[in-house]
Amino acid sequence: MIGGLPANINKEVPTAKDNANSIKALIKKSGEVVGYELNSGERVSKEEGVKMAREGNISGVAIGVSKKGEEYLRSLPDQSENNNLSSLPTVE
Repeated sequence: MIGGLPANINKEVPTAKDNANSIKALIKKSGEVVGYELNSGERVSKEEGVKMAREGNISGVAIGVSKKGEEYLRSLPDQSENNNLSSLPTVE
């Protein structure tokens, strides 16, 4: 643990395929992320997004696990905050 946080908070970091989609917006209900809108325009549930990322079909993300044990997508850390999932627009 470093500074009270686990050293690696990502459960896994899948390798994206060359033709992988990226996430362009978060789908939220009552303030909670329930899915993702991809650059292709496709909308997928949080669970489907995790499955797609595992298969290499979503780029720039890692898979994390919430305190409730639910898997979700996280931005890969880099020098820019502009591409963090939390910085993306929200759609309903």
